[in-house]
Amino acid sequence: MIEFLQPDGWAPPRGYANGVTAEGRMVFVGGQIGWNPGTAAFETDDFAEQVEIALRNTVAVVAEAGGRPEHIVRLTWFVTDKQAYLSDPRALGAAYRNVMGRHFPAMSVVEVTALVEDRAQVEIEATAVIPNS
Repeated sequence: MIEFLQPDGWAPPRGYANGVTAEGRMVFVGGQIGWNPGTAAFETDDFAEQVEIALRNTVAVVAEAGGRPEHIVRLTWFVTDKQAYLSDPRALGAAYRNVMGRHFPAMSVVEVTALVEDRAQVEIEATAVIPNS
């Protein structure tokens, strides 16, 4: 069971949850980037496209444990360019919804100076909780 937390009197967040409580098997996903994990090669330098690929890679790891996007309770995004993250909200929102649907877990975005892979513009870590059957 997953429940979103919203303290009384707080304005509702847009695109994320203030908090989540969940019961089940926990899955921790290490940082996933927007490349083809089979070839370890980047196929695009477009920010929104790298986000979509990184999210797909994240969901693929969750799926290995029997989970789905709606089981993700926490996402931390590491971006190399805050302005790239903010510059095209429509494209970014579409990329997100293509993978995650309208599921908005607790999220944080952190701007970093670089990621290990030079062409990576975003890295996403996740926590999922898969309900016990």
